[in-house]
Amino acid sequence: MRHALVALIAASLVATAATQAGEVRVMSAGATAPAYLQLVPAFESKAGQKAVTLATSTGLGAQAIVARVRAGEPVDVVLIASNVMDDLVNAGWIRTDSRIDIARSSIGMAVRAGARKPDIPTIDGLKQAILNARSIAVSSQISGLYLTNELFPKLGVAEQAAPKTIKVEKGVAGDLVASGEAEIAFQQISELRAVKGIEYVGPLPTPVQRVSVFSAGISAKAPNLSGAKALLELLMSAEGRRIMQLSGLDPITPK
Repeated sequence: MRHALVALIAASLVATAATQAGEVRVMSAGATAPAYLQLVPAFESKAGQKAVTLATSTGLGAQAIVARVRAGEPVDVVLIASNVMDDLVNAGWIRTDSRIDIARSSIGMAVRAGARKPDIPTIDGLKQAILNARSIAVSSQISGLYLTNELFPKLGVAEQAAPKTIKVEKGVAGDLVASGEAEIAFQQISELRAVKGIEYVGPLPTPVQRVSVFSAGISAKAPNLSGAKALLELLMSAEGRRIMQLSGLDPITPK
């Protein structure tokens, strides 16, 4: 009986290892998620492995990507803001030789499909759009923090914007515009473009734009190292950079 139990456990472990070997577990920040998700079918076809998506936003608290990685959750590939990636690399959670900057991401504005698009190429136009809006949706992540803590005060509209600003902790700011809960939304352009029912207006004016760099890396304890490398190769290929550009990112060409 004891020998049979040992054999059963061993067989289960072998089966689990085989399953993991055929899977690549991925955590992606919101800005890079649309491009990554578009590349999943091509990856699965070419690599013959399944991409298991564990996160499509940076997250908050214990559910944040960085917290989950530091907690030791099994993951192969991480796509996240470069400063956060650097912290994970320095702490030994991400392989130093795998870290690579993949794209720059800018902040844009969106309105509900069919609604009038504010004229925001200039700072005055952006300021007027903020003052005129009945409600404003922003992310609780990088872009939203910049808007509420830096940009709105800089434009002199913080007091007027505060009571009508909705900070979105789960999902995308554009979802609130699509549902009619907010009139305008600000977020990473790639995240806005992925939302149905809204129309992308344009980027923030250059003088007040905040460009973030996003990076990719492989976990130091990746269960599927070869699969992780294959996914990064596809991401940084000509096709991967094309998809990133179409999603609203500015891909970074490998040196």
